[in-house]
Amino acid sequence: MSQIQEYKCPCCGGAIAFDANLQKMKCPYCDTEFEMETLASYDDELKQDTDDSMAWDTEAGGAWEDGETDHLRVYLCESCGGEIVGDETLAATACPFCDNPVVMMGQFKGDLKPDYVIPFKLDKKAAKEALNRHYSGKRLLPKVFCDQNHIEEVKGVYVPFWLFDADADAQIRYKATRVRSWSDSRYHYSETSFFSVTRAGSLSFARVPVDGTTKIDDTMMESLEPFDFSDAVDFQTAYLAGYLADKYDVDADTSRTRANERIKQSTEAAFARTVQGYTSVIPEHSNVRLHNGTAKYALYPVWLLNTDWNGTKYKFAVNGQTGKIVGDLPMDKGAYWKWFFGLTAGIGAACYVLQLLFFG
Repeated sequence: MSQIQEYKCPCCGGAIAFDANLQKMKCPYCDTEFEMETLASYDDELKQDTDDSMAWDTEAGGAWEDGETDHLRVYLCESCGGEIVGDETLAATACPFCDNPVVMMGQFKGDLKPDYVIPFKLDKKAAKEALNRHYSGKRLLPKVFCDQNHIEEVKGVYVPFWLFDADADAQIRYKATRVRSWSDSRYHYSETSFFSVTRAGSLSFARVPVDGTTKIDDTMMESLEPFDFSDAVDFQTAYLAGYLADKYDVDADTSRTRANERIKQSTEAAFARTVQGYTSVIPEHSNVRLHNGTAKYALYPVWLLNTDWNGTKYKFAVNGQTGKIVGDLPMDKGAYWKWFFGLTAGIGAACYVLQLLFFG
């Protein structure tokens, strides 16, 4: 017995059937009518829908040359478990991620050698000035916070990043509507037209960054972007002098998931901007296929400060290239309520004055 083809209404998703009187396909749920040729074309398009194909060549980094790591040392944080790399002259006494003491492990035996490094452009003084600017003007920031925090302990860290390059071919289908309204002396009318909108094309992505450490929140690192890759140079151990470098604990293969998310979101956002002139637009199907996908290993400069106040840890990060800063600040609850009641009193006084002016 042959299988009967069932067509779904592109507008409401209900099953549609052929109407002998109209000689068209008609949806019994929303009363939309379709020409046979239009419906067949839509059905062919649905059959071409495929899943995303986002595979990568993640062979990144290289091998260390003989003697290249002789002057590098590894520091171990016994609190968060982080392995931090520095040169032999570095006096590292506290972990830049959790501020707990670190101990020397010995000579560094690396996994992969970074391909690139963006050297620090901002020195420690500039990082401290950025933090002070971040504090200034914050009326609800506890006054003692600035006095108690250890701004002198800001540490320069090279954070590991995987940089993903890829070409993306995408095909995205949207369900769109256009609503037309009008009125006469008796009624108000509204006509809704439904459309199936398709967009297809290609985009190229270069150096999509994904941080390779679990010790710093991904959202915080992405908030520090962008880094200007034009300043990047081929990695040399000399750039680590006086700084720390975090060893990656998330490899390139694991980081592909986040890279895929960022590329897919960027592709869908770029395509969505081209669908204009409709009352509503809802993505119905998205297919992204990557090719020429590769990954490289780089170190990006970040100044980190961990500080305690009132039993809570606060972390700040400064882009060591641009000076952009991210981090959470505590709120002085006493100052907040003073501000709140002062604002309320001010509004009440203003209302009283207006009442006297208008009503006497």
